[in-house]
Amino acid sequence: MRYGMAIDLGQCIGCYACVIACKAEHGTPPGVFWAKVMEKEVGRYPAASRTFLPVLCNHCAEPLCEEVCPSGATYKRKDGLVLINQEACIGCRACMEACPYGARTFWNGEGTYYPEGATPFELRGNGFISGTVQKCTFCVERLDRGLEPACVETCPTSCRVTDPSVSYLR
Repeated sequence: MRYGMAIDLGQCIGCYACVIACKAEHGTPPGVFWAKVMEKEVGRYPAASRTFLPVLCNHCAEPLCEEVCPSGATYKRKDGLVLINQEACIGCRACMEACPYGARTFWNGEGTYYPEGATPFELRGNGFISGTVQKCTFCVERLDRGLEPACVETCPTSCRVTDPSVSYLR
């Protein structure tokens, strides 16, 4: 089985719940976003409207990021998930350049959410290594426990679908 996700763009309301759920689930550092929402205003007042485009790693069938990674840190599992071995990442950012979706970020180890020091949320962390590339893991640790990715579970409009029985995901 290969994991996949469909996002009904007409249902996305740009609430950023997916972005917050991802940050909360993974404890990503300041400035590191594995899920993003791009906004675009279409038309002119008084007929203007906004569109929202959720962006995350697409876990490509033929990932360019894996192909260009000189250290082999980026790898693809049999179930289609494209992951990064943080211990092997040398921080060269070749994978960031190769990603057509801009779904990878680099963390230089700097910054906390508050100037007084790290919060319990930050101290919990998830083993992030300074000077490495980060990206969406499709919540692999949740999938391994039989749960949906955090962004799917928290979406108030249910615009994200991962159920393989849904016809348009096959």
